[in-house]
Amino acid sequence: MTPGSPAPSGSEEPELKLSPSEGFAHDAAMRISGASHPDAGSAGPGRTQRALASIVLGFELIVVFLMGMTIFGLSLLDPAELGIWGGLALCGVILVALATMRLGRTGIVIGWAVHGLMLLSAVILPMSLIIGIAFTATWIYCMVKGSRIDRERAAWESAQPLD
Repeated sequence: MTPGSPAPSGSEEPELKLSPSEGFAHDAAMRISGASHPDAGSAGPGRTQRALASIVLGFELIVVFLMGMTIFGLSLLDPAELGIWGGLALCGVILVALATMRLGRTGIVIGWAVHGLMLLSAVILPMSLIIGIAFTATWIYCMVKGSRIDRERAAWESAQPLD
């Protein structure tokens, strides 16, 4: 079942209608996470969790780059260019996490490491602790909710009669 498709008969839930931009964002996140890949099956394990993880990391990529630029601009490190290189290095780790999101739990594990490093960046730029906490809280929420949705989807699909 895809978003925007009619709900199965006998369902008491109203039909979910997505706007074109919401549908595009959903489809893009599913492609990036590998959930819409034919090899993933109709309910590949953790597909919602991986899609949510991809969204969080995608937004975080932009913020991490800007944090590196801030560290450079404020000359918090000597030489100042270390701020740019540190930001780019963490961006690289995020890109690896996004690229490996299709490989089971690998991308999720790397995502946890990214959040640890993001919180650790507060040693250099104390205000980044606020950003790190916000993204880590969002990450935890997405991991818990995504896992729950995936478990419920698997239970629902296993209860469906075979065609």
